[in-house]
Amino acid sequence: MSGHSKWHSIRRSKGVLDQRRGQLFTKLARNITIAAREGLPDPDLNFRLRLAVDKAKEANMPSENIQRAIDRATASGGEALEEIYYEGYGPGGVALIVEAATDNRNRTASDVRSTMTKAGGNPGEPGSVAWMFETKGLITIPLDGQQLDSDEVQLMVIDAGADDVQVEDDAIEVYTAFTQLAAVRDTLRELGLPISSAEKTMEPKATVQPSEKDALAVLRLVERLEDLDDVQKVYTNMDLTDELMARLDT
Repeated sequence: MSGHSKWHSIRRSKGVLDQRRGQLFTKLARNITIAAREGLPDPDLNFRLRLAVDKAKEANMPSENIQRAIDRATASGGEALEEIYYEGYGPGGVALIVEAATDNRNRTASDVRSTMTKAGGNPGEPGSVAWMFETKGLITIPLDGQQLDSDEVQLMVIDAGADDVQVEDDAIEVYTAFTQLAAVRDTLRELGLPISSAEKTMEPKATVQPSEKDALAVLRLVERLEDLDDVQKVYTNMDLTDELMARLDT
């Protein structure tokens, strides 16, 4: 089981990605608006929008907030949100991709660059690290409280079209081609498997194992970046040793 995959699990179980509810709702709303603007403002006809709406519902975002975010995409004179990716390196040479949704490109670029630099990272030019990652779909099947045979589930998800499967202590992570995410998710639901989330992710083609000091510095940098209002997600190619994973887990 890779340290990179186990880090996903720790971040999920320990709540490293949780923001204050108001800040989280703002980020979810921006994600919905951008998804609705890219395609049709109907979740049934726009898969990316359906993913964004599902994620908002998982966070108990009120229905009126969700609809308001969809309406904002088609409203004239509304805020001009852009989806922008920033790239760079963290301590220990760990590659970083920062996904942002912003109505002020200059402000966001300044905030991301300043945060990276202050935490020992180095902002990079577009394309400097993107080649190290591949856009994938990620489906999470929870194991806690579920009567599931992990070996049987792995066979089911592979038959459903998954590219890779990672079994964690509390969940099974299913990786798919992003274009197949909707089809695989729907198939798994038809098979009766519980799904806690289905989302886009950027998986590294190869990982690096920084020292303990650098790994902890990268974790702090990721948290600071995700605390920025305009930042949606941060992806890294960091792999963690079993020893460091054990320390983080406690």
